[in-house]
Amino acid sequence: MPEVGQSFFVACLQVNASNDMAANLVVASRLTREAVAQGAQIVLMPENVSMMEQGRAASIAQAMPEATHVALRAFQTLAAELKIWLHCGSLSVLREGGKLANRTYILKPDGTIAASYDKIHMFDVDLGGGESYHESATFESGAHAVVVDLPWGRLGLTVCYDLRFPHLYRQLALAGAGFLTVPSAFTQKTGEAHWHVLLRARAIETGCFVFAPAQTGAHVGHRKTYGHALIVNPWGEVLADAGTEPGVIMAKIDSAEVVAARGKIPSLALNATFAPPLSLR
Repeated sequence: MPEVGQSFFVACLQVNASNDMAANLVVASRLTREAVAQGAQIVLMPENVSMMEQGRAASIAQAMPEATHVALRAFQTLAAELKIWLHCGSLSVLREGGKLANRTYILKPDGTIAASYDKIHMFDVDLGGGESYHESATFESGAHAVVVDLPWGRLGLTVCYDLRFPHLYRQLALAGAGFLTVPSAFTQKTGEAHWHVLLRARAIETGCFVFAPAQTGAHVGHRKTYGHALIVNPWGEVLADAGTEPGVIMAKIDSAEVVAARGKIPSLALNATFAPPLSLR
């Protein structure tokens, strides 16, 4: 539970990443510097911040092991230089066995890794009109939920499609998270239909702040992402919305709002156990 009275400035980035890692790192670093110049103490990046690639073979060819990952090293250097907490969105990390992890990192102000999380829920969907995704063909699902302690409270880590699985967010909140992050590359179609309502729902259900940095625009392989990076408070109110252009959104976060929201609607404290429906026994 965050300490009452603790406040800080958070920034979420919105980018239009290509399949050129060097160019993507330049943009992410520039936007991070802009956010810090405006007072951000923690900066959060979107899913696939260093690489939006198309197809299994190309994705694997561009991925790197954690120990030698160029993007991770660049972001560690950036965090240490700016002396900030830095959330690295997600990177494609090559694992033993040939598949990738869609992995997010939280870096301390000295550049060391505070925590990492591998995306649990794979984006295997058929949206119709020829638009389909089979993430599990390329990526290996994570198996562990992760929370990490920040100076202002505890942060729960998720990535993109995890957003559709509310039990994960409830478990993170029950584990003490007062803030949740959802770095994403939501498709334009699903974003238009569900992005705002799902993020607001996760905030309301848990009494948490939700930080959702995002990809936007057209990418390699004709993929289009929705944008609208959001910062949502524990009452479900949108504090900042990035719209559809690359850039930075910021908000002052008052940890006391978590305590206040949960005091009004103590759904976490009143969590009840129950038997499954008879037909499922």
